[in-house]
Amino acid sequence: MKKIAVFLMLLLSFTLYAGIASAHVVVYPREATQGSYEKFAVRVPTEKEVATTKVEVKIPAEVNVSRFEPKPGWSYTFTKDANGKIESVVWTAEGPGLSATEFGEFYMSGKVAADAKAIVWKAYQTYADGSVVEWIGAEGADKPASVTAVKAKAAGTDSHGHDTGAAEASEPAAAGGVNLPLILSAAALVLSLVALIAALSKRAK
Repeated sequence: MKKIAVFLMLLLSFTLYAGIASAHVVVYPREATQGSYEKFAVRVPTEKEVATTKVEVKIPAEVNVSRFEPKPGWSYTFTKDANGKIESVVWTAEGPGLSATEFGEFYMSGKVAADAKAIVWKAYQTYADGSVVEWIGAEGADKPASVTAVKAKAAGTDSHGHDTGAAEASEPAAAGGVNLPLILSAAALVLSLVALIAALSKRAK
């Protein structure tokens, strides 16, 4: 019985820890490719009994964000640096915000730098009571910043991950190559006409 009780306590502790860990502000995808265009989703869960009313995300140097998807019930503003690069975005609730049992996702798109190794997203979550949770810590911290790992671009692919070699190889065939299905169809039509003419000739005799 004692072993069972200990096991249940450990299981409960693990479940609670997993629930807390999964409640972090996270930016998806968790992995991207150098030089690629990505749609990023900022997932924000509410961890308190009061609602989340504002979310700020700092845009790292390793990604150039250019578009934001409108979210019903929320407005957004962004700031740019001296070079015109977007350096931060703030989503603000126009209504009650995200309650204690809710989470929300905020979308933006941009291009990952060709030499990026990792994208560290620092986020600031503001609650209706005025408190702010700073998701800016290192990995393993109580309030870590979300990190998108960046892998090297495969040789022969473009910024969208398409195989440029395959595309180039297919273009000449499409432009001036032999269209086999069309030839077979024409041949079948000719054979049908020959058979028809032969049948009519036999009847005429």
